Amino acid sequence: MDFNYTEEQLALQDTLRRFIAKDYPFEHRRALAKSADGFDRDAWKTFADFGILALPFHEDFGGLNGNAVDIMLVMEMLGRGLALEPYVSAVVLCGGLIRDAGSNTQKEALLPAIAGGELMLALAHFEAGVRYQLDHVATTATANGAYWQISGTKTVVLGAPSADQLIVSANSGQGISLFLVDAKAPGVTLRSYPTQDGARAADIKFANVTVGADALIGAAGGALPIIERAVDYANAALCAEAVGIMSALNEITLEYLKTRKQFGVPIGKFQALQHRMADMVIATEQARSMATLAAVRVDSADAAERSRSVAAAKTYVTQSARLVGQQAVQLHGGMGVVDELNVSHYFKRLTMIGLTFGDADYHLGRFSDTLLAA
Repeated sequence: MDFNYTEEQLALQDTLRRFIAKDYPFEHRRALAKSADGFDRDAWKTFADFGILALPFHEDFGGLNGNAVDIMLVMEMLGRGLALEPYVSAVVLCGGLIRDAGSNTQKEALLPAIAGGELMLALAHFEAGVRYQLDHVATTATANGAYWQISGTKTVVLGAPSADQLIVSANSGQGISLFLVDAKAPGVTLRSYPTQDGARAADIKFANVTVGADALIGAAGGALPIIERAVDYANAALCAEAVGIMSALNEITLEYLKTRKQFGVPIGKFQALQHRMADMVIATEQARSMATLAAVRVDSADAAERSRSVAAAKTYVTQSARLVGQQAVQLHGGMGVVDELNVSHYFKRLTMIGLTFGDADYHLGRFSDTLLAA
């Protein structure tokens, strides 16, 4: 198998690398984290101009026919830049749901708008008390003639404060269904807050929210397999983002070891610190291999193979990210935890990635379950 990127992929990666270096410096990112939106809408439009918002969609709907490997290279660069824009939640997760389950009418209306940076979506699926289980949905959707009424509460909806529309999962009596709901519709109440890594999320209450029959995404009661696939895509993307962060931390830490002096010599001369630096590099490269595996396998038509590969990757990448993040902080000493240094922000983001859509213990359980089933 050829693991080299194509010329087009390398060109896109280089474009993103130059954008991050020139237009998305760390101080700019710190200011964005304190802003009302929590991200840069001008950068979002730039992403649309680059084509990365259109990457996972079919060309018939304004897309570029990209695959999970294309998403991987984008996420690695966004990770290096600690980008706050809700790319995973709006494009990979919600865009993937519309791509895989939406009607042609929904695709024609939504996907070009997502690709052009004109529409932002957020998935309202997880609820309090169910941890990472995807099949536990207490929110209800009741058919009422040509309409549906949705009631319930969703928690930690990533990207919800900036979303124009929400994709809401609800139990319709036939199973889990997905509905498109306007974020400002009567009966929708958001409680927004910043997350530990500077992004934005919200808890959302739906009180008898009425939507039309055309708001149903896919078949009533048939949403669970589509949600599972979309979350697997999101986890594969997060693994790639983590690899980008770990690579950046390695470079920053190595430079610090070369310049920070103690007893008249750079601390990088001390063999014990060299060994720790070597462990960080090895962990990063092993995580890169697992992220690549996830990106290659997540497009598989075999749901069991996809689930097994993504669970293995998320488990290993999370464990490696913890090692690299902690070592980077410790090798920087007291400076490793201050807000003014990007190391602490990289560490926070790695920690959040490890907890998003399933932590290492959860995915280790998923992986073992697939082995037992086989």
